[in-house]
Amino acid sequence: MNGLRVLLAAMVFALVAAPAKAGGSPSIGWADEQAPGFYRLRLGDFKITVLSDGTASRDLSKIMSKPTVVQDAFRTSHENLPTDISINCFLVDTGATKILIDTGAGALFGASSGHLISNMRASGYAPEDINAVLLTHIHGDHSGGLTVAGRRVFPNALVYVDRRDVAYWLNGAEKANAAPNRRQTFEQSHQTVDPYVQAGKLRPFDGATELFPGIQSVSQYGHTPGHSAYMLNSDGNRLLLWGDIVHASEVQFSDPSIAIEYDVDAREAISSRHRALAAAAETGYLVGGAHVSFPGLGHVRLEQGTYTWVPAPYRSSP
Repeated sequence: MNGLRVLLAAMVFALVAAPAKAGGSPSIGWADEQAPGFYRLRLGDFKITVLSDGTASRDLSKIMSKPTVVQDAFRTSHENLPTDISINCFLVDTGATKILIDTGAGALFGASSGHLISNMRASGYAPEDINAVLLTHIHGDHSGGLTVAGRRVFPNALVYVDRRDVAYWLNGAEKANAAPNRRQTFEQSHQTVDPYVQAGKLRPFDGATELFPGIQSVSQYGHTPGHSAYMLNSDGNRLLLWGDIVHASEVQFSDPSIAIEYDVDAREAISSRHRALAAAAETGYLVGGAHVSFPGLGHVRLEQGTYTWVPAPYRSSP
C-alpha cells in the first residue's frame, strides 16, 4: 500500500511539473499591471495597512524651485524625469476604530491613481468599515478619494481636517482671489469635501489635537494653511504620518529648502520641513510619507549636516 501511495504521488508531481503540451492550458505570464498595493505592519497594539492609491507622473524640475539642482539630483540617482510619485494612504486599525489617513486622488488624476478602494478590499477591509478619515490637508491627491461621481465613498466615516484648510479651500472669497493655477483645487475641494459637509460629517479641529487615543495631530503649516501630520503612539511605539513634508526624496532630504509650486506658503512649508526632519532624525521614530516610494516607511538620518532617508526593511510578516 505504501508503495502505491508513493507511485501515485510521483505521478501527480510529474503532471504538475510537466510543461503544458500543445493545446493545453496556457500559463498566465505577463500582466500589464502591478499586484495589489498594500503593506501591513504592527505598531504596538495598532494594526497599520499602507495602501497605494497609485502614482502621479510629474516633471519635478518644472514644478520645484532650484530646477537645475533637481535635474542634477535625478541624473546622479540614475532616474528619469518625469518620474512617478507614489500616492500612499494609511489605514489604522486600533481595535476600537478603523481610521484612514488620506484618501488618494479618486477620479481626479487619471488611470495611474485612484486604486485605493481596490487595494483596500484586497487587504481585507471595505470602505464601509472606515469610522474616521483624517486628512493631512485638502489637495486632490489626499482628499480626492472622499467622493467619486457625487457619492461619498466612506458613508460611515467622519472626516477630520485642520480648520484652517476648511476656511481656505471651501471659501468662495479665497477662490476669487487665488491665482488661476490654484482655482482648480478650490473646485475639486468643493466637489470632494462638500458632500460630507452637507451630511454633517465634517469635523474641523484646531491645531495640535488628540483626535483618538494614541493619535495626535501635529501642525505642519505651509504646504496648505492647515497642513497636518498625525503622530501614532501605541505601547511606546511611534509613527509619524507626515503628509506632504517631502514630495521628492531625491532632493528634499539633502536640500530641505527646495519648495514645490503646490505650496500655498513656500517659506512656511520649508520651515515645517526643517522642523519635521530635525525631529525625526533626533528622536528616531518611524515615518510614513505620502509621496515617498511605496510603502513610504522609514527613518530620517542626519549625517555631517545632511539628512538622508533610510527605508524601513521589508518584513514578510507584520
